[in-house]
Amino acid sequence: MKLTISDRRLLQALQDDVTRNQTELAEATGMSRTSCWRRLRDFERSGLIKQKVALLDPKLAGFGIEVLLMVAMTEHSDKNRRDFESHVQSLPHVLECFSVSGERDYMLQVVAHDMDSYTEFLNDKILRHAAVRSASSTFVLKRVKYSTALPVEV
Repeated sequence: MKLTISDRRLLQALQDDVTRNQTELAEATGMSRTSCWRRLRDFERSGLIKQKVALLDPKLAGFGIEVLLMVAMTEHSDKNRRDFESHVQSLPHVLECFSVSGERDYMLQVVAHDMDSYTEFLNDKILRHAAVRSASSTFVLKRVKYSTALPVEV
């Protein structure tokens, strides 16, 4: 999809605050309300805008621990990958999962209420999975940067 400067301004405005109404978005982007509304619908239909969500603060929601969990598979078969990826989709404490290159096969971002709940999650939900050979946990000490906004560069 080829994006105009106005499109990029609109996308940036939405990433900054999706709760803005059409008038506010039109003013922020220099577009008419009608053009703004039409482009929003185009972005949604094309899949560029996947969904609109509220971002919660993990600590205020009761999640005191954030972990980057590296997982190695027992073997690299298609079945193992499908089974593990399907399993991860069902785990609400896994916020993100990446298939990665290097010594490990997957990196998961996991939240837990405390160390006991994380230990239980790791043992019961990850290490017991038949496709998992091993896992290594790195505990986040401090979040230095967090953004869900893509650099649409206006």
